[in-house]
Amino acid sequence: MTSQSQGIHQLLQAEKRAKDKLEEAKKKNGCASRKEKRLKQAKEEAMAEIDQYRMQKEKEFRLTQSKVMGSQSNLSEEIEEQTQGKIKELSGSYNKYVESVLKQLLNIVCDVKPEIHVNYRATN
Repeated sequence: MTSQSQGIHQLLQAEKRAKDKLEEAKKKNGCASRKEKRLKQAKEEAMAEIDQYRMQKEKEFRLTQSKVMGSQSNLSEEIEEQTQGKIKELSGSYNKYVESVLKQLLNIVCDVKPEIHVNYRATN
């Protein structure tokens, strides 16, 4: 009977050790689980912060872009106006001087004065 009670006692002790090991494993898993939850939470917080930062920078970029593009369209309008003014000015100048320039050119071309060239050597 003692051997039987010793067997039961050993069985109970083994059962108790198994329960202790299970509880210890649960605690470790619980700790790991808490770590995992904290890591997941930290990751979510970081993603939220990144999204917020990205939205802020995109907003700043759009604002800067609209300022630059607005000033570029104003510049292109100014350049277009200056170009048109220059074209009108040059057209007026052309119309004003075209006849006098053509007369001078025709006089120079048609008024031929025969001369001996400076480098000409008379060969006797």
